[in-house]
Amino acid sequence: MHIHINGGKPEPARLISKMEESGVWGGALFSASPEIGLAPLAKLPYRERIANLFDWCRPYEGRLFPVLWIHPFEKGVEDQIKDAAESGVRAFKIICDSFYVGCPESMKTLEAIEKTGLPVIYHSGILWGGTNTSDFNRPANWESLLNLAGGVKFSMGHCSWPWHDECIAVYGKFLNSYLQRRSSEMFFDLTPGTPEIYRRDLLTKLFTVGYDVENNIVFGTDSMANDYDVDWVSGWIARDNAIMDDLGVTDEVREKIYHGNFLRFLSGEDIDHKLPEVNKK
Repeated sequence: MHIHINGGKPEPARLISKMEESGVWGGALFSASPEIGLAPLAKLPYRERIANLFDWCRPYEGRLFPVLWIHPFEKGVEDQIKDAAESGVRAFKIICDSFYVGCPESMKTLEAIEKTGLPVIYHSGILWGGTNTSDFNRPANWESLLNLAGGVKFSMGHCSWPWHDECIAVYGKFLNSYLQRRSSEMFFDLTPGTPEIYRRDLLTKLFTVGYDVENNIVFGTDSMANDYDVDWVSGWIARDNAIMDDLGVTDEVREKIYHGNFLRFLSGEDIDHKLPEVNKK
């Protein structure tokens, strides 16, 4: 769900080899960063970063899925969105580094994305770096997406750690709204983020809160395409599986988390959800 490209020469065969060694078949690759915004990674103009992105993904179509990183304040971003969608990008990546997701520029960008039918992968939760950025990434800010006329599918990276309780509550609200009027649909992106000591707490709350979550959780790693860390990825898979063993999460649900939900997120497929248990009475 969550793999970064840090510019440089594409080496997709090497990446795939390391992914297979980790026990991973494929995933979503984020392009290099836009020219503006907070990012410690390579920053490239649109034409260069989308060309680089496709050079990484096209040799393994169906295993590596191209995601364009955009910034709502970048000049010509709406043209980028339209062109990228027509070129075969499967989703958009946004980090709210200096703006709230509900600000006018961001909402205008989301309206342009809404027209494409493609989903959005967000960072959420504390954002490391040397500036004041984390307040923009509190999960309750994403209630703004309820104002979109038709809605988009979007994921919350890192499950908004350390605000994962708030993130789960926001999901409940989106789930209730989705059942009422098919508004925006929220997904949990399990990408760490979460320090090991909090991982069991996160997964326990996700699977026992009483919300219909099994179709909206997606595994991610935050790895680098340029230097994919086999030990990091395989370690998190083993750790999460051990916790899910203890929680009694079935193989069927795990197949969704590791595979099915990711493909549904990218495809735009809608499903029938269940009412949150807290609302049944």
